[in-house]
Amino acid sequence: MDLGFFTMPIHPIDKDWRKCLAEDREAFLLADELGFTEAYVGEHVTDKAEQIVSCTMFIASLASAVKNMRLGTGTVNLPNSHPANVAAQVAMLDHMLDGRFNFGISPGGLASDAEAFGNLDADRQEMFLECINTVLKIWESDAPYNIEGKYWNVSTERTAMTEIGQGIMPKPLQNDPHPPIVVTAVAPFSKGVTEAAARGWDPISANFLMPQWVASHWPKYKEGCERVGRTADMANWRVAKSVFVADDMDTARAYATDPNSPYRFYYSQLFTKLKKHGRINLFKEHRDQPDDEVTLDHVCERLIIWGTPDKVADELLSFREETGQFGTLLVAGKDWADVELSRRNMVLLAERVKPAVDAAEAKATVRGV
Repeated sequence: MDLGFFTMPIHPIDKDWRKCLAEDREAFLLADELGFTEAYVGEHVTDKAEQIVSCTMFIASLASAVKNMRLGTGTVNLPNSHPANVAAQVAMLDHMLDGRFNFGISPGGLASDAEAFGNLDADRQEMFLECINTVLKIWESDAPYNIEGKYWNVSTERTAMTEIGQGIMPKPLQNDPHPPIVVTAVAPFSKGVTEAAARGWDPISANFLMPQWVASHWPKYKEGCERVGRTADMANWRVAKSVFVADDMDTARAYATDPNSPYRFYYSQLFTKLKKHGRINLFKEHRDQPDDEVTLDHVCERLIIWGTPDKVADELLSFREETGQFGTLLVAGKDWADVELSRRNMVLLAERVKPAVDAAEAKATVRGV
């Protein structure tokens, strides 16, 4: 099991923005130092708690400092972006990272962003598909361009002077055929996972899904791969999870579960937003569960793994038995309410928890379990 990092950072709305950004950046640098294989960051424009407004800009700030791990957008919200701008920025970012870039994409899930960008009542899934198709068309085409769509047109035919470079858009460094594309799956039995797999893309299962719904993603991924004769490789499946590790149980319990816990704050924000917009089903144990049975306490109890390294390793092994084996555990970032505990969490995950999980699974393999 590889260890990665995924943050859709949710901070207290009165916390200094500079401090939030500095701590978010420090988490990426620490992950790289500890041997995490990849890290992703989300973006929202209209949320004071989720303060990274451009994941590409944030990743660019890390390009010269992160030495080993791959960096990914988690995600570029395509309906809110012009495909020409996305294609150019991602190509540039891939070069800045020397080809260590993963291209995470989605239709975007924040309603206030959609309203601000004027597509709240539009078919954002249709916009998402047109945008990514246009981006890929730009990368595979030679200038001048003339790509027509329902929502966007991209042309340089009238103004191109290709002999001096005008009218030519950049291509990514990874060009076989493009940077790896990943999509975040947020629904049980996601049809989007199947369609993504059929296009050669790979899934990230969100950290706000119950384990049984995470487990539903692998069969859908296999279905898409089989449709096009592609090998379904477990190593390509990433699962995000909220995990907190401390040296003792009392500290772990308090930091993960107390009323002022950054973990509880994270899920209270998501719970409030999903309930408001009729998406509380993502937190349900079964599809016909009444809405009033879905409580914040139950969500936190089911979705946060916390404890000492031994306890966390045992619970991650149980989680992997329930979901099926996946290639990378993406530890979900939270506000660094206590900087030292937050740093220690990442150190213990890398140095104690991951080795324990790997050793237990290697032993089980030898026994033929």
